[in-house]
Amino acid sequence: MALTATLYNLAIELADVDRGVYQSFDLRIARHPSETAEFLLTRVLAYCLEFGEGIALSEGVAAVDEPAVLVRDLTGRVTAWIEVGAPDAERLHRGSKLAGRAAVYTHRDPAQLLAQLAGKKIHRAEDIPLYSFDRGFAAGAAAALQRRSKLSVSVTEAQLYLGIDDASFGTAIERHRLA
Repeated sequence: MALTATLYNLAIELADVDRGVYQSFDLRIARHPSETAEFLLTRVLAYCLEFGEGIALSEGVAAVDEPAVLVRDLTGRVTAWIEVGAPDAERLHRGSKLAGRAAVYTHRDPAQLLAQLAGKKIHRAEDIPLYSFDRGFAAGAAAALQRRSKLSVSVTEAQLYLGIDDASFGTAIERHRLA
């Protein structure tokens, strides 16, 4: 019997002071059976940190031809390609060429990802930021995430404050360069 995706219903209060984005929204997201809780949380955070007109979640690890998060303009053209985890160079290359803007959010060790991508052909690699969080943050916060949760996401001066129901977490948002 095949395993099915688990649906999460998240009520999110976003206050991104750094970008001037303040929004309340409900997010319904499916967690693929092979997707870790840390990957799911990082997808949600990438969505929040990139939140804007035309943003959408893909099927996550099940999406073959799309990133975890993407942004489309009113014509349907992809304008931002947002990867999560540890994407390979080919996906980043293709996404950067297609969208013009790409970014990566990772819950993994950024040094390992940077080493894995070093020297590979990636379109405009110097313009692609890699965002990471403090070690242990994703694991701790992911453990608090329930199928129905209320999240408060606050960002100020590259510091992320995350409330999940009654639990609170904080981390620096580190920005790295691919090239």
